[in-house]
Amino acid sequence: MTQTEAGPAASETQGGTPQRHVHLQQVRYADLDPQFHVNNVRMLTYLEDARISFLHFGQGHTDQVFGAMVVARQEADYLAPLLPRTEPVRVELWVTEVRNSSFTLAYEILDENTVYLRARTVLVGFDVDQQRARRLDAAERAFLADYA
Repeated sequence: MTQTEAGPAASETQGGTPQRHVHLQQVRYADLDPQFHVNNVRMLTYLEDARISFLHFGQGHTDQVFGAMVVARQEADYLAPLLPRTEPVRVELWVTEVRNSSFTLAYEILDENTVYLRARTVLVGFDVDQQRARRLDAAERAFLADYA
């Protein structure tokens, strides 16, 4: 089960902290590895789930804001093992950079006590017909500005 909350994170403070998109991710038995913690690849899937909810449902938008995108880079720092649990974990994301044809998202997978993972993803606007990068349009930039 996943849920999405748009809006500032509960831990956010005033004074220039970017708004965060919050995605609640349930840990499933299939996500566990032989050491009985969430497999590192599954953690990246949690980021993907949060990214999709952000790009398609952020701020309650019902219209498609984003055109085609591709992942150009992804990096992750695994900080603590994520063990089986009944409560979902929070996957929080925000925008750290917007360029002509790309933008960078930062993430944390966390609960009230622990940050399990910090990561970054660079996404590039993609022209499917031309099979090459494209510039981000005004609507995409405006949406991203709310999280930067």
